[in-house]
Amino acid sequence: MRLKRNLLLAVVAALIGLIVPVVASAAPPAELLGSLPGGAGSGSTVGPDGALYVAQPAAGEIWRIDRKSGNETLYASGLPQRFSQLPFGGVMDVAFIGSKAYALVSVVGTEFPADLFACSPQTVGIYRVNGPTSSTVIADIGTFSCENPPTGFPFVVPMGVQYALEPYRGGFLVTDGHHNRVLRVSLHGTITQVIAFGDVVPTGIDVVGDRIYLAEAGPVPHMPQDGKIVSFKPGSSGATTVASGARLAVDVERGRGRTLFALSQGEFPCGGDPACAGSPASHDTGALMKAKADGTFTTVADELDQPSSLELVGTTAYVVTLGGEIWKITDVSSPPYGK
Repeated sequence: MRLKRNLLLAVVAALIGLIVPVVASAAPPAELLGSLPGGAGSGSTVGPDGALYVAQPAAGEIWRIDRKSGNETLYASGLPQRFSQLPFGGVMDVAFIGSKAYALVSVVGTEFPADLFACSPQTVGIYRVNGPTSSTVIADIGTFSCENPPTGFPFVVPMGVQYALEPYRGGFLVTDGHHNRVLRVSLHGTITQVIAFGDVVPTGIDVVGDRIYLAEAGPVPHMPQDGKIVSFKPGSSGATTVASGARLAVDVERGRGRTLFALSQGEFPCGGDPACAGSPASHDTGALMKAKADGTFTTVADELDQPSSLELVGTTAYVVTLGGEIWKITDVSSPPYGK
Protein backbone atom coordinates (compact mmCIF):
# COMPACT_ATOMS: atom_id res chain seq x y z
CA MET A 1 0.00 0.00 0.00
CA ARG A 2 2.83 2.38 0.89
CA LEU A 3 4.51 1.53 -2.42
CA LYS A 4 1.35 2.48 -4.35
CA ARG A 5 1.04 5.74 -2.43
CA ASN A 6 4.68 6.63 -3.07
CA LEU A 7 4.27 5.78 -6.73
CA LEU A 8 1.16 8.00 -6.94
CA LEU A 9 3.01 10.88 -5.28
CA ALA A 10 5.90 10.45 -7.72
CA VAL A 11 3.54 10.59 -10.70
CA VAL A 12 1.81 13.74 -9.33
CA ALA A 13 5.19 15.38 -8.70
CA ALA A 14 6.30 14.56 -12.24
CA LEU A 15 3.12 16.04 -13.68
CA ILE A 16 3.56 19.20 -11.59
CA GLY A 17 7.13 19.43 -12.81
CA LEU A 18 5.87 19.36 -16.39
CA ILE A 19 3.04 21.82 -15.86
CA VAL A 20 4.63 24.50 -13.68
CA PRO A 21 7.36 25.62 -16.12
CA VAL A 22 4.77 26.07 -18.88
CA VAL A 23 2.56 28.28 -16.70
CA ALA A 24 5.53 30.28 -15.40
CA SER A 25 6.85 31.04 -18.87
CA ALA A 26 3.50 31.95 -20.43
CA ALA A 27 3.49 35.42 -21.97
CA PRO A 28 0.95 38.00 -20.75
CA PRO A 29 -2.17 37.95 -22.93
CA ALA A 30 -2.57 40.71 -25.52
CA GLU A 31 -6.08 41.98 -26.20
CA LEU A 32 -7.19 44.30 -28.99
CA LEU A 33 -8.71 47.25 -27.12
CA GLY A 34 -9.71 49.33 -30.13
CA SER A 35 -8.83 50.76 -33.53
CA LEU A 36 -8.71 54.31 -34.80
CA PRO A 37 -11.16 55.08 -37.61
CA GLY A 38 -9.17 55.27 -40.81
CA GLY A 39 -6.14 53.60 -39.22
CA ALA A 40 -2.69 55.12 -38.76
CA GLY A 41 -1.44 55.71 -35.23
CA SER A 42 1.66 57.37 -33.85
CA GLY A 43 2.47 58.72 -30.36
CA SER A 44 0.22 58.54 -27.33
CA THR A 45 -0.25 59.62 -23.72
CA VAL A 46 -2.49 59.02 -20.73
CA GLY A 47 -4.62 62.12 -20.21
CA PRO A 48 -5.67 63.74 -16.93
CA ASP A 49 -8.95 61.84 -17.13
CA GLY A 50 -7.15 58.47 -17.32
CA ALA A 51 -8.02 57.86 -20.97
CA LEU A 52 -5.55 57.21 -23.78
CA TYR A 53 -4.95 59.98 -26.29
CA VAL A 54 -3.48 58.87 -29.61
CA ALA A 55 -2.07 60.96 -32.46
CA GLN A 56 -3.29 60.13 -35.96
CA PRO A 57 -0.60 61.66 -38.18
CA ALA A 58 -2.09 61.17 -41.63
CA ALA A 59 -5.33 62.91 -40.67
CA GLY A 60 -3.97 65.65 -38.41
CA GLU A 61 -6.12 64.40 -35.54
CA ILE A 62 -5.97 63.29 -31.91
CA TRP A 63 -8.30 60.57 -30.63
CA ARG A 64 -9.45 59.74 -27.09
CA ILE A 65 -9.63 56.02 -26.26
CA ASP A 66 -11.51 54.81 -23.19
CA ARG A 67 -9.21 52.31 -21.44
CA LYS A 68 -12.12 50.18 -20.22
CA SER A 69 -14.47 50.02 -23.20
CA GLY A 70 -12.06 50.82 -26.04
CA ASN A 71 -14.55 53.39 -27.38
CA GLU A 72 -12.89 56.11 -29.44
CA THR A 73 -13.87 59.78 -29.62
CA LEU A 74 -12.37 62.44 -31.87
CA TYR A 75 -10.67 64.89 -29.50
CA ALA A 76 -8.99 67.35 -31.89
CA SER A 77 -8.76 67.85 -35.65
CA GLY A 78 -7.48 70.42 -38.11
CA LEU A 79 -3.81 69.94 -37.26
CA PRO A 80 -1.27 69.75 -40.12
CA GLN A 81 -1.23 66.48 -42.04
CA ARG A 82 1.82 64.63 -43.31
CA PHE A 83 2.87 64.23 -46.92
CA SER A 84 0.85 61.40 -48.46
CA GLN A 85 4.02 60.05 -50.09
CA LEU A 86 5.77 59.41 -46.75
CA PRO A 87 5.18 56.79 -44.03
CA PHE A 88 5.95 59.28 -41.25
CA GLY A 89 5.20 62.87 -40.27
CA GLY A 90 2.14 64.90 -39.35
CA VAL A 91 0.92 64.78 -35.74
CA MET A 92 3.67 62.64 -34.22
CA ASP A 93 2.81 62.79 -30.52
CA VAL A 94 0.51 64.30 -27.90
CA ALA A 95 1.09 65.32 -24.28
CA PHE A 96 -0.74 67.14 -21.51
CA ILE A 97 0.34 69.82 -19.06
CA GLY A 98 -2.52 70.04 -16.59
CA SER A 99 -5.74 69.86 -18.55
CA LYS A 100 -4.27 71.37 -21.72
CA ALA A 101 -3.21 69.14 -24.63
CA TYR A 102 -0.26 69.81 -26.92
CA ALA A 103 0.60 68.18 -30.24
CA LEU A 104 4.02 67.62 -31.80
CA VAL A 105 3.91 68.21 -35.55
CA SER A 106 6.76 67.17 -37.86
CA VAL A 107 7.50 66.72 -41.58
CA VAL A 108 4.54 68.58 -43.04
CA GLY A 109 4.02 70.85 -46.02
CA THR A 110 2.09 71.35 -49.22
CA GLU A 111 4.79 70.70 -51.80
CA PHE A 112 6.63 67.40 -51.94
CA PRO A 113 9.61 67.10 -52.03
CA ALA A 114 10.36 70.85 -51.99
CA ASP A 115 9.00 71.44 -48.48
CA LEU A 116 10.78 68.37 -47.14
CA PHE A 117 14.30 69.24 -48.27
CA ALA A 118 14.14 72.98 -47.56
CA CYS A 119 13.29 75.37 -44.75
CA SER A 120 9.67 75.77 -45.81
CA PRO A 121 7.08 78.18 -44.38
CA GLN A 122 5.16 75.24 -42.92
CA THR A 123 5.43 75.30 -39.12
CA VAL A 124 7.04 72.25 -37.61
CA GLY A 125 6.83 72.27 -33.84
CA ILE A 126 4.45 72.22 -30.86
CA TYR A 127 0.80 73.22 -31.17
CA ARG A 128 -1.48 73.94 -28.20
CA VAL A 129 -4.93 72.43 -28.68
CA ASN A 130 -7.47 75.18 -27.98
CA GLY A 131 -10.59 73.28 -28.89
CA PRO A 132 -11.97 70.48 -31.07
CA THR A 133 -10.94 72.21 -34.31
CA SER A 134 -8.54 74.99 -33.28
CA SER A 135 -4.89 75.12 -32.23
CA THR A 136 -2.07 77.62 -31.76
CA VAL A 137 1.64 77.22 -32.51
CA ILE A 138 3.66 77.78 -29.33
CA ALA A 139 7.10 76.69 -30.60
CA ASP A 140 8.57 76.79 -34.12
CA ILE A 141 11.08 73.94 -33.93
CA GLY A 142 11.53 73.86 -37.70
CA THR A 143 12.96 77.38 -37.80
CA PHE A 144 15.18 76.63 -34.80
CA SER A 145 16.50 73.53 -36.54
CA CYS A 146 17.26 75.42 -39.75
CA GLU A 147 19.13 78.10 -37.82
CA ASN A 148 20.94 75.59 -35.57
CA PRO A 149 21.78 72.57 -37.74
CA PRO A 150 23.45 69.50 -36.22
CA THR A 151 27.09 68.70 -36.91
CA GLY A 152 29.17 65.55 -37.23
CA PHE A 153 26.96 63.56 -39.60
CA PRO A 154 25.03 64.10 -42.86
CA PHE A 155 21.33 64.97 -42.87
CA VAL A 156 18.84 65.78 -45.63
CA VAL A 157 15.82 67.31 -43.84
CA PRO A 158 16.89 70.73 -42.52
CA MET A 159 13.80 71.13 -40.34
CA GLY A 160 14.47 67.79 -38.63
CA VAL A 161 12.22 64.82 -37.95
CA GLN A 162 10.80 65.38 -34.47
CA TYR A 163 9.50 62.14 -32.99
CA ALA A 164 8.39 62.30 -29.34
CA LEU A 165 7.04 64.86 -26.88
CA GLU A 166 7.41 64.58 -23.08
CA PRO A 167 6.38 67.08 -20.35
CA TYR A 168 9.37 68.36 -18.43
CA ARG A 169 9.66 71.08 -15.76
CA GLY A 170 6.77 73.19 -17.01
CA GLY A 171 7.67 72.68 -20.67
CA PHE A 172 8.65 69.79 -22.91
CA LEU A 173 11.46 67.58 -24.11
CA VAL A 174 11.40 66.77 -27.83
CA THR A 175 13.43 64.09 -29.59
CA ASP A 176 14.65 64.54 -33.15
CA GLY A 177 15.36 61.20 -34.81
CA HIS A 178 17.04 62.82 -37.83
CA HIS A 179 19.14 65.53 -36.19
CA ASN A 180 19.96 63.08 -33.37
CA ARG A 181 19.33 65.29 -30.37
CA VAL A 182 16.94 66.15 -27.56
CA LEU A 183 15.54 69.68 -27.30
CA ARG A 184 13.96 71.50 -24.38
CA VAL A 185 10.99 73.71 -25.26
CA SER A 186 9.25 76.17 -22.95
CA LEU A 187 5.57 77.09 -23.14
CA HIS A 188 6.72 80.50 -24.41
CA GLY A 189 8.51 78.91 -27.37
CA THR A 190 12.11 79.13 -26.16
CA ILE A 191 14.12 76.22 -27.56
CA THR A 192 17.48 74.93 -26.31
CA GLN A 193 19.49 71.81 -26.99
CA VAL A 194 19.71 69.42 -24.04
CA ILE A 195 22.00 66.76 -25.50
CA ALA A 196 23.34 65.79 -28.93
CA PHE A 197 24.40 62.39 -30.25
CA GLY A 198 25.99 60.79 -33.26
CA ASP A 199 23.82 58.81 -35.66
CA VAL A 200 21.78 56.87 -33.06
CA VAL A 201 18.20 57.87 -34.08
CA PRO A 202 16.63 58.88 -30.74
CA THR A 203 12.93 58.07 -30.60
CA GLY A 204 10.74 57.65 -27.48
CA ILE A 205 11.47 59.36 -24.16
CA ASP A 206 10.42 59.10 -20.52
CA VAL A 207 11.32 61.21 -17.48
CA VAL A 208 11.52 60.01 -13.88
CA GLY A 209 12.63 62.70 -11.43
CA ASP A 210 15.84 64.19 -12.81
CA ARG A 211 16.65 61.10 -14.88
CA ILE A 212 15.79 61.06 -18.59
CA TYR A 213 15.37 57.72 -20.38
CA LEU A 214 15.67 57.58 -24.15
CA ALA A 215 15.00 54.89 -26.75
CA GLU A 216 17.45 54.64 -29.65
CA ALA A 217 16.53 52.88 -32.88
CA GLY A 218 20.11 52.99 -34.15
CA PRO A 219 21.11 53.85 -37.72
CA VAL A 220 19.95 51.94 -40.81
CA PRO A 221 19.71 48.91 -40.88
CA HIS A 222 18.67 49.15 -37.20
CA MET A 223 20.59 46.13 -35.95
CA PRO A 224 19.49 44.56 -32.64
CA GLN A 225 22.61 45.70 -30.78
CA ASP A 226 21.87 49.30 -31.79
CA GLY A 227 18.35 49.29 -30.34
CA LYS A 228 18.86 50.62 -26.83
CA ILE A 229 17.56 52.34 -23.75
CA VAL A 230 20.00 54.98 -22.52
CA SER A 231 19.76 57.43 -19.63
CA PHE A 232 21.19 60.83 -18.77
CA LYS A 233 20.60 63.85 -16.56
CA PRO A 234 20.23 67.48 -17.67
CA GLY A 235 23.66 68.94 -18.31
CA SER A 236 25.21 65.57 -19.16
CA SER A 237 27.58 65.48 -22.10
CA GLY A 238 26.71 61.87 -22.86
CA ALA A 239 24.30 59.06 -22.04
CA THR A 240 24.73 55.72 -20.26
CA THR A 241 23.45 52.54 -21.89
CA VAL A 242 20.92 50.75 -19.68
CA ALA A 243 20.12 47.86 -22.03
CA SER A 244 20.60 46.94 -25.69
CA GLY A 245 19.12 44.38 -28.07
CA ALA A 246 15.64 45.82 -28.84
CA ARG A 247 15.66 46.03 -32.61
CA LEU A 248 14.38 49.38 -33.93
CA ALA A 249 13.45 50.64 -30.45
CA VAL A 250 10.75 53.30 -30.76
CA ASP A 251 9.64 53.94 -27.16
CA VAL A 252 10.59 53.55 -23.51
CA GLU A 253 8.52 53.59 -20.32
CA ARG A 254 9.43 52.98 -16.70
CA GLY A 255 7.06 50.71 -14.81
CA ARG A 256 6.71 49.66 -11.22
CA GLY A 257 9.78 48.75 -9.20
CA ARG A 258 12.08 50.80 -11.46
CA THR A 259 11.54 48.32 -14.28
CA LEU A 260 12.19 49.71 -17.78
CA PHE A 261 10.32 48.59 -20.86
CA ALA A 262 11.25 49.15 -24.50
CA LEU A 263 9.01 48.90 -27.54
CA SER A 264 10.76 47.19 -30.45
CA GLN A 265 9.15 47.84 -33.82
CA GLY A 266 10.88 44.77 -35.25
CA GLU A 267 12.82 43.58 -38.27
CA PHE A 268 13.91 46.31 -40.69
CA PRO A 269 12.90 45.16 -44.21
CA CYS A 270 15.39 47.06 -46.37
CA GLY A 271 18.80 45.77 -45.32
CA GLY A 272 21.39 48.53 -45.34
CA ASP A 273 19.77 50.61 -48.10
CA PRO A 274 19.98 54.25 -46.89
CA ALA A 275 17.14 55.16 -49.25
CA CYS A 276 14.84 53.21 -46.91
CA ALA A 277 15.56 55.44 -43.89
CA GLY A 278 12.29 56.12 -42.11
CA SER A 279 10.63 52.95 -43.37
CA PRO A 280 8.72 50.98 -40.72
CA ALA A 281 9.63 47.47 -39.61
CA SER A 282 8.16 44.36 -41.23
CA HIS A 283 4.67 43.38 -40.15
CA ASP A 284 4.19 41.26 -37.03
CA THR A 285 7.84 41.40 -35.93
CA GLY A 286 7.53 43.91 -33.08
CA ALA A 287 7.83 43.18 -29.38
CA LEU A 288 7.38 44.62 -25.90
CA MET A 289 10.64 44.04 -24.07
CA LYS A 290 11.86 44.39 -20.48
CA ALA A 291 15.32 45.53 -19.48
CA LYS A 292 17.32 43.11 -17.33
CA ALA A 293 20.02 43.78 -14.77
CA ASP A 294 22.71 42.40 -17.10
CA GLY A 295 22.04 45.04 -19.77
CA THR A 296 20.01 42.80 -22.07
CA PHE A 297 16.28 42.52 -22.77
CA THR A 298 13.74 39.79 -22.26
CA THR A 299 10.60 39.60 -24.39
CA VAL A 300 7.27 40.26 -22.68
CA ALA A 301 5.03 40.04 -25.77
CA ASP A 302 5.98 39.47 -29.39
CA GLU A 303 4.49 39.37 -32.91
CA LEU A 304 3.24 42.94 -32.52
CA ASP A 305 2.38 44.59 -35.84
CA GLN A 306 4.52 47.73 -36.31
CA PRO A 307 4.10 49.18 -32.81
CA SER A 308 4.79 52.90 -32.48
CA SER A 309 4.00 53.98 -28.91
CA LEU A 310 3.81 52.53 -25.39
CA GLU A 311 1.97 53.60 -22.24
CA LEU A 312 2.02 51.89 -18.84
CA VAL A 313 -0.73 52.16 -16.25
CA GLY A 314 0.09 50.07 -13.20
CA THR A 315 0.99 46.62 -14.53
CA THR A 316 -0.91 47.04 -17.81
CA ALA A 317 0.73 48.10 -21.06
CA TYR A 318 -1.06 49.84 -23.92
CA VAL A 319 0.59 49.59 -27.33
CA VAL A 320 -0.37 51.75 -30.31
CA THR A 321 0.49 50.51 -33.81
CA LEU A 322 1.12 52.33 -37.08
CA GLY A 323 -2.06 50.70 -38.37
CA GLY A 324 -4.09 52.47 -35.69
CA GLU A 325 -4.70 49.51 -33.38
CA ILE A 326 -4.48 49.79 -29.60
CA TRP A 327 -3.44 46.60 -27.79
CA LYS A 328 -3.79 45.96 -24.08
CA ILE A 329 -1.22 43.67 -22.44
CA THR A 330 -1.97 42.77 -18.84
CA ASP A 331 0.31 41.83 -15.96
CA VAL A 332 3.69 43.01 -17.26
CA SER A 333 5.00 43.50 -13.70
CA SER A 334 8.50 42.21 -13.00
CA PRO A 335 11.45 42.65 -10.62
CA PRO A 336 13.54 45.84 -10.94
CA TYR A 337 16.23 45.86 -13.61
CA GLY A 338 18.87 47.10 -11.18
CA LYS A 339 20.47 50.33 -10.09
